[in-house]
Amino acid sequence: MAGNIDFDTEIELRKSLVQVALGRKPADVLLQVGRLLDTGTASWIEEADIAIADGRIAFVGPRGSYTGTAAKTVDRKHLAAVPGLGEVHKHIESSHITPEYEAALVLPRGNTWTCEASHELSNVLPKQTLEFWLAARGAGSPLKIFPLPGSAVPPTGWEHGAHLDGVDQSGFMQSPMTAGLDEVMDWPAITHADNPGHARLWSMIGATMKARGVVEGHGAGLRDLPDINAFAAAGLASDHEAWTAEEAWDKLRRGLFIEIRVHTMDDIIKGLIERGLKDWSQVAVTTDDRSATDTLRLGASDYNVRCAIKAGLPMEIAVQLATINPARHMRLTPWVGSVTPGRFADLVLLDDTEQFSIAEVWADGQQVSRGTEYLLKPVQIDWPDWARNTVNIGRDLSAEDFAIKAKAGRTTMQAPVLRPFHWSDDVPIRTLPVENGMVQRDAAQNISKFSIIDRYSGKGEVTKMFWLGCGPRDEDTALCCSMGHDKHNVWCIGSSDQAMAKAVNALADMGGGWVLVHKGEVTARVRYEIAGLMTARPAEDNDAEMRVLYKAAEAVDWMYEPSFHPRWQPGFPERLAIATLTCAPWRWNLIAKSKHAPEGLIHVVTGETRPVVF
Repeated sequence: MAGNIDFDTEIELRKSLVQVALGRKPADVLLQVGRLLDTGTASWIEEADIAIADGRIAFVGPRGSYTGTAAKTVDRKHLAAVPGLGEVHKHIESSHITPEYEAALVLPRGNTWTCEASHELSNVLPKQTLEFWLAARGAGSPLKIFPLPGSAVPPTGWEHGAHLDGVDQSGFMQSPMTAGLDEVMDWPAITHADNPGHARLWSMIGATMKARGVVEGHGAGLRDLPDINAFAAAGLASDHEAWTAEEAWDKLRRGLFIEIRVHTMDDIIKGLIERGLKDWSQVAVTTDDRSATDTLRLGASDYNVRCAIKAGLPMEIAVQLATINPARHMRLTPWVGSVTPGRFADLVLLDDTEQFSIAEVWADGQQVSRGTEYLLKPVQIDWPDWARNTVNIGRDLSAEDFAIKAKAGRTTMQAPVLRPFHWSDDVPIRTLPVENGMVQRDAAQNISKFSIIDRYSGKGEVTKMFWLGCGPRDEDTALCCSMGHDKHNVWCIGSSDQAMAKAVNALADMGGGWVLVHKGEVTARVRYEIAGLMTARPAEDNDAEMRVLYKAAEAVDWMYEPSFHPRWQPGFPERLAIATLTCAPWRWNLIAKSKHAPEGLIHVVTGETRPVVF
């Protein structure tokens, strides 16, 4: 029975399940499978029968052990069953499709429930966080979404705009669907009482703990034992930012739940095996951020499981990392994580267990996919204006908005220049030419102009500075996007102020997304009309637009210099959307104009500011 969990109806449903389990009331479906993985013991039940009623499991046992009757019997004796896979930490926003279309994308790939890490949407629509994430399930979508409202709203105390605190979190925790508090990222605010975000974050942690929710952590760059111990002492229960097996091991030994992403999975899992890890119950695999394009190409939670198997884990343990382990961590075991009585009747049916090849997926007691084909129509949601009208720059921008003035009489100016994933306290200084009273880019030094445009206040405010080793070398070319983690103001990088203005104006007219201007002409658009982060269209439509963008971007000469981050690579600079982060281990970055940083260049740990030219 689809719908969000409601404790009043939950009790009545469970009373009915008792009668079905005892054979006194008929089941809706008796599903017969060749074998069933019990995730509680990592063992198989051979020739299993599963009785389903009202979208829940009522009875599990060996063939012929169910004493009741069923309206119909479904024979899947040639297939093996495991529970529906779960996402312990995912930003659905990074799929760039709304939840009803996310369901159509990920359910055929085994993912039947998601813990939504909502600081992306929460920065855009803080008060509508739960309303947004619960809408699709409320309309009948088979995908269960358990929101964790954002702690990073705003991402640091130096930024303004959307604001959530302990009072808001107390309200969010009243919903049985709310699993806890999304990843606490602002580590300096946790550890320093004089940080402007200190009281707000601790109030949210307190409200979550009071409601017995889970406080998710974000321990990027925290690798020494004092920091790890302090992180755990703060009540931050997990970390998905471990890069090495040694770091994951140290964090496991301090009681943290480790959520492993695929780009570090091979090294971490192999390293934990080498260290002799016997109990994997404190480990999960996680997606975090994955676009619809990549999900269509690679997979969803099924890809995570296959990667874990490839890294050396037995299939049964790999499945635990995507089912019962995250369910236990998120305190959701009454509903998900296992094929056991009382849980949602969500099953992944496999025709090859070792390859984790999916033949069918069932959700809420019905078959929803065959192979990667989704058998249902996505539920229809008429997203209201508050979800659609979120890019409010307030006016058309002009080239003058992106110009950086020089001091009178100067022929050159000094400029601090950042590069993507600049995690150092030191900022390189470059000498840049002045023409007509304006400081100029310098392609010979690999220097372009980067800007942040406030899309919330309607004041048309633009901060800008010079960046190194990224952006277009071609004349009159610019790239902009309304997805700029985690504040999600519009960012733009370009070789001319005119091209930057043209790109941002086109993006505002579209309501959000990507715009590429090449040699003065708009050559590609990708529409994210919902919160400036997602589109209410199928994954394939979003993928088609992204492929047009990628193709148009191939015609551009992109600047490049290596950075510390191994995933910063030559070509289309898509990861600039993440380079605007202000959490650890970032130090200096450009933010929207605020009372703390009138020009936008700020050290996000200390609050120190600098002029963008001098």
